[in-house]
Amino acid sequence: MLQLLRIRNLALLEAVELEFESGFTAVTGETGAGKSILLGALGLLSGARADKTIIRQGADACEVEGVFELRSTEKIDVFLEASGLPRCEDGQLVLKRTLHRERAARIAINGSMATLANLQALGELWIDFHGPGEPRRLLKADCQIELLDLFGRLGEEVASYEAAYDAWRSRLAEIDRLSRETRLDENQIDYLRQQIERIDSLDLEPAAIEALERDFNRLSRAQELTGLVQGLAAGLHGDEGVQALLPPLIRTARELSSLDPSTTPLVQRLESVAVEIEDLGQEFENLVGGLDLDPETAASLESRMAILLELRRRHGRDLASIRDAREDMARKIAEQGDIEGTLTRLEHEAAQYEKDCRERAARLRVAREKAGRMLTQRAEALLGELGFARARLLVAFAPESELRRHGDARPEFLFSPNTGEAPLPLTRIASSGELARVMLALKSVLAEVDEIPVLVFDEVDANVGGEIGRAVGEKMAAIADGRQVFCVTHLPQVASLGAKHFVVEKDQSGARAVVGIRSLHADRTERIAELARMLGDRKSASALTHAEKLLGAPAKKATVRNRK
Repeated sequence: MLQLLRIRNLALLEAVELEFESGFTAVTGETGAGKSILLGALGLLSGARADKTIIRQGADACEVEGVFELRSTEKIDVFLEASGLPRCEDGQLVLKRTLHRERAARIAINGSMATLANLQALGELWIDFHGPGEPRRLLKADCQIELLDLFGRLGEEVASYEAAYDAWRSRLAEIDRLSRETRLDENQIDYLRQQIERIDSLDLEPAAIEALERDFNRLSRAQELTGLVQGLAAGLHGDEGVQALLPPLIRTARELSSLDPSTTPLVQRLESVAVEIEDLGQEFENLVGGLDLDPETAASLESRMAILLELRRRHGRDLASIRDAREDMARKIAEQGDIEGTLTRLEHEAAQYEKDCRERAARLRVAREKAGRMLTQRAEALLGELGFARARLLVAFAPESELRRHGDARPEFLFSPNTGEAPLPLTRIASSGELARVMLALKSVLAEVDEIPVLVFDEVDANVGGEIGRAVGEKMAAIADGRQVFCVTHLPQVASLGAKHFVVEKDQSGARAVVGIRSLHADRTERIAELARMLGDRKSASALTHAEKLLGAPAKKATVRNRK
């Protein structure tokens, strides 16, 4: 759920910090007070496009930040990891979006810079809007299929069909690749074989390549290395080397030990140094001989290194890439032996997979049709309570021209509000209020399977009132059990059912209009007054009495801090 929302310099609002809880939250206010500011802030966090005219006049930038507490972050974390963004910590998601007047916009997800596309994709996972001009998730075909499958408990059938479909498509892709590839002539095959032989001439194990590079480096710098080694050998064994200086020193040390036996250990150490220097000198002299490679060995080393450099230039420095290239060339040669036979085998396999797919797709369509009938029957009953006495809702299945990953038919939700009118797709419902109530009915039925934690309804109560308005509020309150529902409403019957109630107010008493948002939870009297205003007159005794009756028992407390 949305736990904390900070808004700064958005439209007429200077600064506000709002704290929310789960459940049903009503948002009210006079017409033109700026209730859309709250929805606009949520829209910005969900990736809605916006221009710089929404920045408060006189401000350099507007900023919206939201902190979410989520019961499960599994899907969101999968998306974040795939996008290279930080995972949620302790079930918390933090979104921030800043629009600058003179600079590019900034977006941050869990403290890391992100793109608008990241924000839009993430919005699909945490919020669902139902109102004029807002993106309605349930109108999207993929979402309708997903929710229908969840409602019908069709997970196993869907997974089984998708596995068969993927296997079929992989065979078709292989057939297409083989069919498009030109048959290789003898020269091309010979070339591939030569390339394989060159690769096979090397030992591509990491240790062997390391030894080759080391030996080649020694060969290429043999003259320099020989000079250094000879210098060291001469310094140790030469006529003026260290070894020539040690015998007189040892004799002197021995004379010293004969006079002072306590120095005998020192003499022994000096004698040991002489032995070690003699050994070192001999080893350096041996190195000189080792650096002098015979021409055949040197030529072999240079040839293998040239092959390695060429292979890396062609296929990449990674040894695995070279091995993969070899396997690819070997596969191409093998395929040339029986391309027609391979195609025949793949076509047979593809035909078997296609037959299996069509059978599974047909069974899946039948199961979806059954789920669609159950879903619409339950939704139609709710639509009656929401003011549609003769409404029809159904799920139609349009056959696909060919198999798709979702099956052989695409489901589409159709709606007719009145008797005698042909059902039309939800996207063609003209009234935003009607569409919002249809969505409310569907959401009520799908509440158990739809995992979106935040729902926003705007104008859901348009052109309704009385008992129907109360029913609208009751349905939203029911959906809000276990999730968060925001509703911008003009009906006191709806607002009174909110566990939380925020009012948006516009102050035009000064030189400049200012919008504020505050909670009415802490003051029951103020909430009753706001409901009375919505009934027609906040000072009317009858309106106040009716408002108190609508409100019933005190609601839970929520907090809000406005700041300038």
